[in-house]
Amino acid sequence: MRIRELGLLAFLLFAALTGAAIAQESPYFVTYDHHMEEPGNLEVATSTTIGAPRSGQSAYFAPYAEIEYGVTGQWTSELYLEGQGTKGDSGLFTGWRWENRYRPLKREYAINPVLYLEYESINEASRIQKEIVGNSSDFSEPIAELRNEHAHELEAKLILSSMVKDWNIAENFIVEKNLSESEGFEFGYAFGAYRPLASLASGTKCRFCRENFTAGFEMYGGLGTTNGFGLHDTSHYFAPILSWQVSDNATLRFSPGIGLTEGSSPVLFRFSYAYEIRGFGRKMAELFRGGPR
Repeated sequence: MRIRELGLLAFLLFAALTGAAIAQESPYFVTYDHHMEEPGNLEVATSTTIGAPRSGQSAYFAPYAEIEYGVTGQWTSELYLEGQGTKGDSGLFTGWRWENRYRPLKREYAINPVLYLEYESINEASRIQKEIVGNSSDFSEPIAELRNEHAHELEAKLILSSMVKDWNIAENFIVEKNLSESEGFEFGYAFGAYRPLASLASGTKCRFCRENFTAGFEMYGGLGTTNGFGLHDTSHYFAPILSWQVSDNATLRFSPGIGLTEGSSPVLFRFSYAYEIRGFGRKMAELFRGGPR
């Protein structure tokens, strides 16, 4: 209970500090909003999920790399490479994912829908928990058994995102299907809100100005399967989020997810560093043409 109380206190602190206007980079780890990567820009990020264990389970460290590219103003594509290491066991490469997001409406509306489709080629030792779906997972099995259980999965999301004054509010509904097993669909959700700590730029170039920080929260969890839809035996997390725009191109993010149910890990620590290469597509086109014209 102390951990959960600290998490709620952290969120209240973030909320009390917030000011106005939307930041450049979304601080979410699980929830998606309607903001897409700029066309031709490439973002390279490294993220990590650290799971504090439940009774009878071991702590784990699950890093993953993200390569995101703005194909068009309405289409963003992203590749994930992931791995994990478990205390007292071993570490391994757990697979890759290819994500695509498409925003059908060009203009900004009160509610902005985004369609999401991801293909996953992973093994059952995966721990990054980029989404929480279905029922609670059992992380007590040894890596030697899980590494040979390969899964091909499709994941779809309906993303709804709104700007309410200075806040972004986003809701995601998730459906996942394991193509390697004759089992039903798994369901999940994610909900979040954030805003920056200041509405106006300070007029001076500094790293620690309030407008460079964004804070908020997200909540995510599983909703069972087609064999049993609902909240029984599912994992849910409440997670304060904080993002720091270190420079024009680089962003740091941090989030301690607090487990809310018996099937959840007590805490999921998440942190990330992202660097954006602006005009990457144009620069590569110029390189292949033999230089800028």
